[in-house]
Amino acid sequence: MRKWLFGFTGLLFAVAIYLFYFPTDLDPVFWRPPKAPELAGKYLKNDLLARMDVLSPGYCHQCEDVDVDTQGRIYGGDSKGRIIRLDPQSGESEVFADTKGRPLGLDFDRVGNLVVADAEKGLLRIDSSGQVESLVAGYEDQRFTFTNDLEIADNGIIYFSEASRKFDLQHYKMDLLEHRPNGRVFAYDPASGATTLLLDNLYFANGVAVSHDQSFLLINETGAYRVRRYWLKGERKGTSDVFIQNLPGFPDGISKGSKGVFWVALVSPRDPKVDRMMVQPAVRKMLSRLPDFLLPSPKRFAFVIGLDRDAHVVYNLQDPDPENFAEISSVQERDGWLYLGSLSDNGIGKLIRPL
Repeated sequence: MRKWLFGFTGLLFAVAIYLFYFPTDLDPVFWRPPKAPELAGKYLKNDLLARMDVLSPGYCHQCEDVDVDTQGRIYGGDSKGRIIRLDPQSGESEVFADTKGRPLGLDFDRVGNLVVADAEKGLLRIDSSGQVESLVAGYEDQRFTFTNDLEIADNGIIYFSEASRKFDLQHYKMDLLEHRPNGRVFAYDPASGATTLLLDNLYFANGVAVSHDQSFLLINETGAYRVRRYWLKGERKGTSDVFIQNLPGFPDGISKGSKGVFWVALVSPRDPKVDRMMVQPAVRKMLSRLPDFLLPSPKRFAFVIGLDRDAHVVYNLQDPDPENFAEISSVQERDGWLYLGSLSDNGIGKLIRPL
């Protein structure tokens, strides 16, 4: 018995040494998040997303972003690096292209090319035949670490985000645990090939959307539970401010819809345990030494909100107990329908736009 206790104590000691002293790249800082809003009032719990259909449920695994071409065909970038194309009329799916990376953000340009923010490859352009071309893979002689999302403005400028310059996609939780502003937003001009840094010091720069009048850019800061606004025109051009803060979940994708609405995908509701950890940098550094499966993960909860130009919540769509489609990471509106991507599930969600 004494020998067993000695061995067990030694094991605990070894684990403690590992958790406290094993080298880690994480350099967390103290942050006290604002108190999370309750799922009441404008965020009142409901099951409106339970009414969605899931298209091609056996295909398009973890298609985080989706887009629709002029023929109504739906595209999603899956976890194997493929761009999946779905014909909603026939229900048939096919592989349209392969980036050989991890495609995240998708948007069509004015001539029908699909532009892709690939987490591993940078900014790509795919023509109508599925041929993949690299547009830009880095900035100032350094490759992008984690290209995330994009949107193309009416003038052809491509605005895109780099979630973190320090941690890649496979280690995205490390960036959130560290809570340092490692994210950036760039503008790429296809005409000149020039890439311009617009905004840095962002907390996990994620979804990107250009306003309906092209006067500002919205960027989701997943790690800070907020949406930032960068002014493209007017007296405030080149400056930024907070569009909406203290969201009830982690904002992932953002896109503009009809009637002045911006759709925001909240990939997971806030986690009280995670918020409490943010005031304990030492605990977070210790957690960074654990395997990924032991770290906090998104909850299975479907959540989308719609914001107007003044950041008022005008739509609140939820499914607290989703059966087959959760962790919604993007929303794209087209012809009265909402098409949704998922961080974890197969297929593409489809829901008629709420009145």
